[in-house]
Parts: sequence; C-alpha cells; structure tokens
Amino acid sequence: MSSTAQGARARARREVTAAIKDEARRQLAAEGAAKLSLRAVARELGMVSSALYRYFPSRDDLLTALIIDAYDSLGESAEAAHRKAAAARPVQRWTAVAEAVRDWALRHPHEYALIYGSPVPGYTAPDTTVPPASRVGLVFIGILRDAHRASGSDSGSGSGLSEPPLPAELRPEAERMATDLAPDLPPANVAALVASWAELFGLVGFELFGQFNRVVEDRETFFRHAVGRLAHGVGLGDGQR
Repeated sequence: MSSTAQGARARARREVTAAIKDEARRQLAAEGAAKLSLRAVARELGMVSSALYRYFPSRDDLLTALIIDAYDSLGESAEAAHRKAAAARPVQRWTAVAEAVRDWALRHPHEYALIYGSPVPGYTAPDTTVPPASRVGLVFIGILRDAHRASGSDSGSGSGLSEPPLPAELRPEAERMATDLAPDLPPANVAALVASWAELFGLVGFELFGQFNRVVEDRETFFRHAVGRLAHGVGLGDGQR
C-alpha cells in the first residue's frame, strides 16, 4: 500500500473516531455516562454496530477514551494558565490555575461530571487514565516546589513556602504521601496540598451541580476568596492576590 493511501486511511480513521467521540459526548450530555451505548452511537452516526466495534471494542473502551480526552483538556487549560502567569508570585499562579480549573468545568459540565462526578456503574478506569488525571496536580506541585526553592533566599518577598501545622498522628501518612507524590517537599505541605486538591474540586462541584443555589450568589468572588484560603493552607505566601 502506498504512503498516500496509508495516510488517507489514517486520516479517515481519525475523522470517524472523532465523530464517534462527539456523538458519545452528546449522549453524555443528554443521558449521562451510565446510559452510554455503543449501539445508540452507531445508530445516530448511521453505522452498523460491527463497524463501530472496530474503533472501540466495548463501551468501556469508549468511556476510557472520553475520560482521557477530558483529563487532557482540563490539564491543558491548567498548564496554559500557569504558563501565562509564569512571572507572577506562586500564590498568584496558584489562583490562576484554580480559576482555569473552574472555567473549564463551567464550559464542559458533562465532561467534568464524567471525571469528577458519580462513578459509572460497572466501569473501572484503567491505568492509562492516571497520567492525564495527574496533570493538574502536577502543576500545583510545581508551584509549591518553586516556592519551596525560594524559601531559603527570598522568603521576605512572599514567594516562599511555609510549613502548615501537622498533627503527630498524621505524620506517617503525610510522609508516605510525600514519598509517593513529591519527595522534595515537606510532608506537611504535601498533606495540605492533597486536602486542598479535594477542597478545590469540591468547590467546583458544588457550583456546577447546584449545591450553591440560593446559598452563594457572587460565585466568582466567593471562589477566588476560597482559593486564596486554600493557598494559605498549603503554605503559599499570605493567601492573597
């Protein structure tokens, strides 16, 4: 087969794959991940099911592809926000990344629900989802790492990293997390980062899924304030912009 023909086939496969994913995302928006059906996707695209199975052998394979795409899209948004704020103080970079997470979620609510909402019955995410899922967390770790490096020589500028309190009973777990996630950071900061990670996505999820309705009206201002408190909790500057 000529390289031209191979290129045409590869391009056609990419186009069909993209069309399948787009239709699957429409089904996510309309029915939720638990009701995603390869047969329904094939029907909407005018394909026979056997043809679709050549692209995605099972519903779980299609779900995994959608999950990886969502994590990568979110990660790209966080990384772009971090690059844009590269010259700012660590606490400002932290806020910029957190706001990028919120903005992405508000633009992609159904994809956010897929990766941070209720688990899909019968589905277990494979290890291939771990690197994409780690991208946002690695940005935050990088911010803390830069602040930690600055602590020795530039602590008076507000660019350093202070250690938050760490209860004695939590130290073994904090040390384990630090070993796994960021061995060059103090365990107290790593434990605080894991807690802040969960709180950040709790804030976003509460807003996205309606728990703030009739409770928080100025949500952007509230979010920014809460993110500042999270920055303070992990030891970044004064937690203010």
